[in-house]
Amino acid sequence: MFYKSIIIFSCLFPFCFLYPILKRKELIAAKKRRLVVEFKEAIMILSSLLNAGYSLENSVKEALVELRLLYAKDNLIIKEFEYINQLIYMNISVERAFDDLAYRSHSEDIRSFAKVLRIAKRSGGELESIIAHTVGVIGDKVRIKEEIITMTTSKRFEQNVMNIFPLFIVLYIDISSPGFFNIMYTTFIGRACMSIGLIVYLFAIYISKRLLNIEV
Repeated sequence: MFYKSIIIFSCLFPFCFLYPILKRKELIAAKKRRLVVEFKEAIMILSSLLNAGYSLENSVKEALVELRLLYAKDNLIIKEFEYINQLIYMNISVERAFDDLAYRSHSEDIRSFAKVLRIAKRSGGELESIIAHTVGVIGDKVRIKEEIITMTTSKRFEQNVMNIFPLFIVLYIDISSPGFFNIMYTTFIGRACMSIGLIVYLFAIYISKRLLNIEV
């Protein structure tokens, strides 16, 4: 569309394989966001069980029972808590089990909870109040993130539309007015202009994605 050249198309075609890599990163980020939201619910249940007098180990076991009532059995948090319970069954400490989850998830929120849990267990302090405070902080942070995503949903849709809109304009003009862009495809200056346009177009897509990727 930008060059109408088999040679240039052949040279640029390998870059098409970058799209699955970029899309994979987006899917991983979405999966991590979903895990953090579910983890927030899990630690809220865990905190309430601790306040009810359960030990930490039993709280984790009972939390899994409660989570199975909230989510489908193939949900991420169900699988993770099943794995944590397996580690506890093998006499691995709860804090080490959560450290393992934090390491595998690459989530700052889960890492913070695991760190606080480890320190609270070692110091022998008021575990219930420390966990409750940490759960409140993480819960507020996750809630703010979800509100930001909700508020920017329409903008994300507009971004996706605007990303493909220039391509439709070029295609429409090319079909409705054959030969209108011939000078852009057959001269050096024309190809240079199309190259600049392509670079600006890709840069605009990158900037729009960065602007909507708000970190808390």
